[in-house]
Amino acid sequence: MHGHNEENEGLKASVSCAALLERLPPVWRLDRAESTRRSLKYRRGPGEIVIVNHGGRGWWDPLSEAKGDVFTLVQYLDPSLTFAGACRVLRGFAGITPASAAALRAPRTAGPDVPVEQRWERRPLLSHGSASWRYLAGQRHLPVRILTTERITDAVREGPHGSAWFAHRDGAGRLTGIEMRGPAWRGFSAGGGKTLFRLPGGSGRLSRVAVCEAAIDALSLAAIEGARRDTLYAATAGGMGPATEATLQQLLHGLSSDRFSILIAATDADAAGRRYAARLAALAAAAGVRFDAILPPDGLNDWNDALCGRAPAR
Repeated sequence: MHGHNEENEGLKASVSCAALLERLPPVWRLDRAESTRRSLKYRRGPGEIVIVNHGGRGWWDPLSEAKGDVFTLVQYLDPSLTFAGACRVLRGFAGITPASAAALRAPRTAGPDVPVEQRWERRPLLSHGSASWRYLAGQRHLPVRILTTERITDAVREGPHGSAWFAHRDGAGRLTGIEMRGPAWRGFSAGGGKTLFRLPGGSGRLSRVAVCEAAIDALSLAAIEGARRDTLYAATAGGMGPATEATLQQLLHGLSSDRFSILIAATDADAAGRRYAARLAALAAAAGVRFDAILPPDGLNDWNDALCGRAPAR
């Protein structure tokens, strides 16, 4: 038994979760635009996502509760495997360096990385007619009434090359990371963490929280609904990690004292969106908050599609 324990620990140390995803058929593909050296995002079929962390020794599925080490990953990928079978598979991956190690190798820089808070403060506020404004108003069809609201000033800033930056903040209002979207590019700030993008619909008492997958979808839903005064429009930048879940739990705790409060899952109309909505429903149930789910109308995939098509919200 002692020898088995030693082998198990050796496999955990020598097999990268990333290498397993890249080489075990059917293989997963690295999403370079949404990955950092500390958090590698892999995709396979529609709505299938796995995040690799802890230097390749850990993983989690942002659309379910699944997570763990390389042993739980190989059995997650092939549920038919026994523990002994998992060991046999993992022995073939010992010492293999994942392709992501080279793909995301950071270039040397002359100075230290700039903290995410400083990067945010250095970007200009959203201004009428700028390249970022043209992207949001033109390509994304967000109306002037949404882009000029006072509440957007510390939620959205102008990024480089006509992109828009969307602030993620924790329960205390601290900036944790930046979701970045542009005409031909998307990503998340290196060195930052996903919590929640937030846009209050008005200055009234919030009793309704609508959670979307992307910040642009949250802004689109606000536009479709006329920015309801009782609603906080939020987004998670896809999936829910531990920090996002903790932030949502804190938010729901504040709503639980009002029996009329409600959490709305405003997800994409696909398999990933359904799993995402199920996780939000579980969080709402645990907090004792009412729950509902809405989908983009007329077979459209997301809320920005609905806005661009001038379709009403259901």
